[in-house]
Amino acid sequence: MTVTTLARDSAEVLADRILDIEDLSIAYRESGQARRVVHGVSFSVAAGEVVALVGESGSGKTTTAQAVIGLLAENGEVEAGSIRIGGVEVSSWNDRRFNAIRGKVVSLIPQDPGASLNPVMTVGKQVGEVFRLAGQRGEAHIRELVISLFERVGLSDPALRYDQYPHELSGGMKQRVLIASAIALRPRLIIADEPTSALDVTVQRRILDLIDDLRRETGTAVLLVTHDLGVVADRADRVIVLRHGRIQETGKTTDVLEKPTSDYTRQLLADAPALAESAYREAPSATDPVLSVENLIKDFALGRGQSFRAVDDVSFSVSAGTTHAIVGESGSGKTTTIRTLVGFETPTGGEVRVLGQAIDKLRPDALRQLRKTIQLVHQNPFSSLDPLMSVEKIIEEPLLNFERLSGAERHVRVRETLDRVGLHADLLQRRPRALSGGQRQRVAIARALVLEPRILVLDEAVSALDVTVQAQILRLLVDLQERLGLAYVFVTHDLAVVRQIAHRVTVMQAGKAVETGAVRDVFDNPVSPYTRDLIAAIPGGKRSPFTRPRRRR
Repeated sequence: MTVTTLARDSAEVLADRILDIEDLSIAYRESGQARRVVHGVSFSVAAGEVVALVGESGSGKTTTAQAVIGLLAENGEVEAGSIRIGGVEVSSWNDRRFNAIRGKVVSLIPQDPGASLNPVMTVGKQVGEVFRLAGQRGEAHIRELVISLFERVGLSDPALRYDQYPHELSGGMKQRVLIASAIALRPRLIIADEPTSALDVTVQRRILDLIDDLRRETGTAVLLVTHDLGVVADRADRVIVLRHGRIQETGKTTDVLEKPTSDYTRQLLADAPALAESAYREAPSATDPVLSVENLIKDFALGRGQSFRAVDDVSFSVSAGTTHAIVGESGSGKTTTIRTLVGFETPTGGEVRVLGQAIDKLRPDALRQLRKTIQLVHQNPFSSLDPLMSVEKIIEEPLLNFERLSGAERHVRVRETLDRVGLHADLLQRRPRALSGGQRQRVAIARALVLEPRILVLDEAVSALDVTVQAQILRLLVDLQERLGLAYVFVTHDLAVVRQIAHRVTVMQAGKAVETGAVRDVFDNPVSPYTRDLIAAIPGGKRSPFTRPRRRR
């Protein structure tokens, strides 16, 4: 069968099993040596079926998916085995042959919409390119096709979006543009590589609903690459668990979730926040707050006498040894709130007090010293750690800025802090690129702890981590809090994590706090309709999937 036939007559030639992978082994060549990362993997995906590939970073799931669509890195190669799409062997195809079926037979929804869209081309033109390459002619006709497609994927005001650039769209909008591009030619197989991992829960639900609707309407098969077992519980018919490039377990989703046979799968399930039984942290005895926010307002000037109110009359307080979570969708005001807490923004109105001191009333030198007390841990440790500095120098840097200590004293403090976060002194001379994601986040936490602060502000501090590593960091944070009496302000879009780590929570929408209270009260008896929507959108449902009926397909 020729490439042209497969692309032109895919609906006829593709059997019920759209994708067949048998004994697939993939390696990367580095310095002349082949390093095998996928070992003898076999599975299939049928028409209208959702099959999930799950596992932590380095498990081989993305490499396997890339091989299916011919997008392995230049140093990657299929060493053995077979990849058949619609019965046609494609494992040895070159890029030119794959180009004939990409979009028409198999398409990809990538993980990062920001990195996947051309920043200097309108999104309408980019999606239109799919139709141009498929032979469609006439710009007016293509524009009409794209706008219709934008409407189908739920983009508001699709004609306006056609002429906008990626930076003018939200993360959810950009992901919908990528989905529009992926479904434009009605492919028989969609590979969705972590398609919602960076999105708010309500946006995530809408995106996954859209993919599900398309699957039902067209019979498209979906290969879902994810580390989110809550998403798997809700969306997948079958699941394949990978570790170190080998299949640990495979089967119907309900069977694997209810009766896992491998130790690794059981550990993944135990670590998945969305699948955990509802258990809330009990707050220690109330003490005077170490941080208080009273009627906080923050406006930003837009020019021509206009302004935008990003935070509108928000109040909460945090005591030593407790965690206060701030949740809400993108644009809710949570990031502006925490930037004000750490002194990066000046309040327009209201007050922020740290250890009883109003931070906007302090002189610059006093504010600088107060910042030792409240430290920030960023979302992405890879970008927040200097790649040219060793672990020792990264952790030591705050001491050079704030403390008058000798070199020997700094060295002792750094080693003690590294030990606190569960890292060995052997890592001190390594650079960030030589660390795992979990190790990098521990270094970021150590850097924040080295000044012995009273308060940590954690900005999406576990959202970029695999479920197992995420669970390790959450356990570390709880342990540090209990040993050191730290207060945490924990900003996240993952409400399942909030349920695990926080004592109290503030839910923000459009700059306002729509609900504040104990996590147990807010989750079990939400007052705000917006809060109810957020909780309902948690992947895996509010309760464990083991105690509720599966969604019928």
